[in-house]
Amino acid sequence: MAKSIVIIPTYNEIENIEAIIRAVFTLPNSFDVLVVDDNSPDGTPFKVKELQKEFTNQLFLEVRTKKSGLGTAYVHGFKWAIEKSYDFIFEMDADFSHNPKDLIRLQKACENGADLAIGSRYSTGVNVVNWPLSRVLLSYFASVYVRLITGMKIHDATAGFKCYKREVLEKINLDKIKFVGYAFQIEMKYRAFIKQFKIVEVPIIFTDRTKGESKMSGSIIKEAVFGVILLRIKSLFNQL
Repeated sequence: MAKSIVIIPTYNEIENIEAIIRAVFTLPNSFDVLVVDDNSPDGTPFKVKELQKEFTNQLFLEVRTKKSGLGTAYVHGFKWAIEKSYDFIFEMDADFSHNPKDLIRLQKACENGADLAIGSRYSTGVNVVNWPLSRVLLSYFASVYVRLITGMKIHDATAGFKCYKREVLEKINLDKIKFVGYAFQIEMKYRAFIKQFKIVEVPIIFTDRTKGESKMSGSIIKEAVFGVILLRIKSLFNQL
């Protein structure tokens, strides 16, 4: 078994899932893959089951009963990976907005001392391809807002491409994770930050999906805006 597991949450990713899995397994480093699917009606889990016949003991699948949000999918995957004793646990999207080759760079950062390595779009300027300007500005200034409220010195607070050492996830109370969208990504970083884990940003180029549909919504943005304030208040009263 590999010491590294890449968790890929999916909902209707039939156009991307086989290609992203094959891309991970062609890397020179050894990674296992866990797909956490929210019972996609487009057949995504059935495609993963087909691929499991080819990638025995490398590709794993957890199918949940309904669409329950990105955050809960990752928490499900984290608990699964901790139970299997993986050393490095990754978050990655299915749609190639995250380049699988960057998994190696994120792991290297953790091997060199980071507890949490973030694939950062904004640590060396703005490295985003194919997003409209409005989306870039929303994402960029969301991170500025998070820095102001929380005090975290992180350029890309909403980033969803990450490598955790297992110890980080073991010390974060995953049952207390509240948020599901952008705010989930912020919450995980903040909980690692207040526990004084070493967080490192690794510059990446983020490329917007070319297949499938974005899961972004107004409610996810609203959750992030108000969620950051709630996190800060809870931390002041030692309730995290």
